[in-house]
Amino acid sequence: MSQIQTNRKVYLQDKPRHVAREEFINNVTLTPEIENIRTNKALGRVTALPIFANISTPHYHASAMDGIAVRAENTYEAHEQRPLHLKKDSDFKYVDTGNPIPNEFNAVIIVEELQEIDAETVEIIVPATPWQNIRPVGEDVVCGEMILPQGHTLRPADLGALLAGGVQELPVVKKPKVAILPTGNELRQPGAPLEPGNIIEFNGTVFAGFVEEWGGDPLLSDITVDDPDHIRTAIEKGAEEADVIIINAGSSAGSKDYTYHVINELGEVYTHGIATRPGKPVILGEVKGKPIIGVPGYPVSAYLALEWFLRPLLYHYQGIQEPERETLKVRLGRRVVSNMGAEDFVRMNVGYVNGEFIANPLTRAAGVTMSMVRADGVLVVPPDSLGLEQGEEVEVELYKPVDALKKAVLFTGSHDLTIDIVSSLLRRRDVNRQVISSHVGSLAGLMAIRKGEAHVTGVHLLDPETETYNVPYIEKYLAGQQVVHIPFLKREQGWIVPKGNPLSINKIDDIVEKGGAYVNRQRGAGTRILFDSLLKQHSLTSEQIQGYEREMFSHLSVAAEVKEKENSVGLGVYSAAQTMGLDFIPVADENYDLVMTNSFYESDAGQQLMEVIRSTEFKQQVERLGGYKVVEAIKPNFFNE
Repeated sequence: MSQIQTNRKVYLQDKPRHVAREEFINNVTLTPEIENIRTNKALGRVTALPIFANISTPHYHASAMDGIAVRAENTYEAHEQRPLHLKKDSDFKYVDTGNPIPNEFNAVIIVEELQEIDAETVEIIVPATPWQNIRPVGEDVVCGEMILPQGHTLRPADLGALLAGGVQELPVVKKPKVAILPTGNELRQPGAPLEPGNIIEFNGTVFAGFVEEWGGDPLLSDITVDDPDHIRTAIEKGAEEADVIIINAGSSAGSKDYTYHVINELGEVYTHGIATRPGKPVILGEVKGKPIIGVPGYPVSAYLALEWFLRPLLYHYQGIQEPERETLKVRLGRRVVSNMGAEDFVRMNVGYVNGEFIANPLTRAAGVTMSMVRADGVLVVPPDSLGLEQGEEVEVELYKPVDALKKAVLFTGSHDLTIDIVSSLLRRRDVNRQVISSHVGSLAGLMAIRKGEAHVTGVHLLDPETETYNVPYIEKYLAGQQVVHIPFLKREQGWIVPKGNPLSINKIDDIVEKGGAYVNRQRGAGTRILFDSLLKQHSLTSEQIQGYEREMFSHLSVAAEVKEKENSVGLGVYSAAQTMGLDFIPVADENYDLVMTNSFYESDAGQQLMEVIRSTEFKQQVERLGGYKVVEAIKPNFFNE
């Protein structure tokens, strides 16, 4: 057993992120290397030195037009009242665009200004001026002139200018090699069989993508087990082969987090822990003269840490400025809670509603990769803040262009699988149109419409008194507002249970009697309201339901939880049970409807949405899911016109 295992020194700092970054960049030594490459293979590379033309472009006097080459001084008498006749060879020669200009001539008259008299004679009525329609030697580039400066990222047009200037090979900054070392006993390569506790190793591929995007050359290693000797060997190999080392996982303070100790043994640790959420357990150091970054295993933490520390390092190495993302002023659609003492990085969805940008936070769990996939931007809450209030104006750093966000449809409400189908078909009609979904439940969706924070919401709210769906809630919560109610889908709600229904769940009483672990939906969700109504009908209380407090935010999340536990049960839609390979016991048919503002309904986006949900293709795709029936001849109901 190694010394590291028996004498573990574990601590995490709370160093401010900007301090850790400046210290890291200033301390590490990363000397750029130069390599010569063929110009036609240099797209995206960075020039290591100024590049000068070897030849002029053009390198001869060239005709800029189709026409005739003439001596300008011999044409001055031409006038529409006194046409001038010119003889071939003695007075002019025919030239095409790009042809050399014979030495005895100094102008070109374009073919449209000529009148052919015969095969040897042309007539002109407008005199030429010296060097008209001629590209002189070096018009584009003069031999010896600088074509591109040092530190220039090469674009397609740049390659053309270089080749035209006779530059067939040029010096560029050699791509920095970045060793990527995934660690963890639980990791398995993609495609390998998985058992409980196993995790697919996908971070390495993401890291490699970032490295390439930022101008580096990724060297992705095999998985290293949680053993200090193996980790030491992997780091030493990385230091020999690469310019920078990234080690994933093992950076925190757990019993098998050895990264800090190995780096400290082999080199120097500058930082162990920064004051951010997520991303705190970051290690910044140096081994054998090579900068090393230890990032957490949680994907979101790791991705952000690489952006904070690897990205500036690679751009600094290449001698080019690190690009800044566009920022945007937005209004918060929901409150953002934070804790003082650390920067909080909150992934956000952004939409354009009623002339202003509205942003809603996505899940903040550090392990939820999809929060990065779905994010339109990130909100940074400063360390001296306890949070930000709903309706407050804040600045968001964008991951997507503003124009794309302006065309997005902001959907906030009850989750349903069919919304993904709507989004896909809508994008086929307009590649710039997308649906940004926020699953907050039916009641929260209605409130978002009321506050002007969403374009569309999906609702399935049963009114216990009238036994009707949705309309009573629209009349109550959207009174006085011009909104449109779209009868949309009929869908089955039922008990989602493990395959074979081991507890024989058929009614709500069975959950109590047989000790089923219930998987609930969040407050305000239509499914939650239906379940509470069933409790009341059967004279049961929430206290009698094991797991009632456990909340999920989508039908698929409920089904996924049920699949993991033999004694669990949830209430949800048939399509979610089918997707997860679970059994389904029908409980009730319900109306899942759409509600939108009148102004959105009348907009181009609103009409495109209506075309989609009325289309045969949409109906076919929805019915293939099972448990749905699309409302025939969808007709909108207008409120408060």
